[in-house]
Amino acid sequence: MARKPARERSESNGPAKGNREKIIDALMGLLAEERIEDIGFGAIARRAGLSLADCRAEFRSVPAILAAYTKEIDRQVLSGGDTDTEEEPPRERLFDILMRRLEALAPHKAAVRSLARSAAGDPALAFALNGLTVRSMQWMLTAADISAAGPKGILRGQGLALLYASVLRIWLDDDDPGLARTMAALDRGLGRGAWWSGLLNDLCRFVPTRFCPPGRRSRRPRDDAADEEPAAA
Repeated sequence: MARKPARERSESNGPAKGNREKIIDALMGLLAEERIEDIGFGAIARRAGLSLADCRAEFRSVPAILAAYTKEIDRQVLSGGDTDTEEEPPRERLFDILMRRLEALAPHKAAVRSLARSAAGDPALAFALNGLTVRSMQWMLTAADISAAGPKGILRGQGLALLYASVLRIWLDDDDPGLARTMAALDRGLGRGAWWSGLLNDLCRFVPTRFCPPGRRSRRPRDDAADEEPAAA
C-alpha cells in the first residue's frame, strides 16, 4: 500500500529538556544497552545527570517512566495527523496513524527491541506492556474515527494491540528504509476479517449481550432449538 512521505521536521533544538524528559531519555538509552530487569534508579539518575531526589519527585517506579514514554509517543502521533487523510476510509487512516507511531518509535528502536526480548520471558512485564498498548490503541482508534468507548472500545483496543504487537516484531527486524515488510504486514493485518469485523463477533460470544452492538449478539438457545451463528458484520 502506498503511503504519504513523512513531513519534514524542524531542525531547531527547541527548549531545554525538563527533568521528566531527561529521565525518560535516560531509561530509553539504558534499555538500548541492557535488560530492563537490570536497570535501577541509580543508573537512570546518573545517565540523566540528576539526583535520586529529582528522579523520585518525577516518577515512583521504572514502569511509570515507561508509561510516560508511551504517553509521549501517543501525543506525538496524535499531533502529527494529516488533514488530507480526513476523507479516507477508517482503515486507511488507521494504517497511516500506526505507521506514524512506528516512525515516532524509530529513535529508540534498540530500546523497544530490548523490552520485547525481556517481555518474552517475563509474563508480568508482558501483561503491563499490554495494558499500556491497549490504552494507546484506543487513542489510535479514536484518531482514525473508530469508536473506542466503553467495553466495546476495550475489546477493539485489545484486538488492535495484538495486531500491532505482531507488526512490531516485523518492524524490529525490518532494516529497509522504506519499511516495505512492515507496511505489508500492517496492511494484511488491517485487511484481515478476523480482526476488522470478526474479532468483535467472536468476543461477543463471551461477554454480556448488552455490551455487543446489534447484529453481533450471540443468540442464546431456546428450549431444544439449536444454537445459531451470530449475524455477519
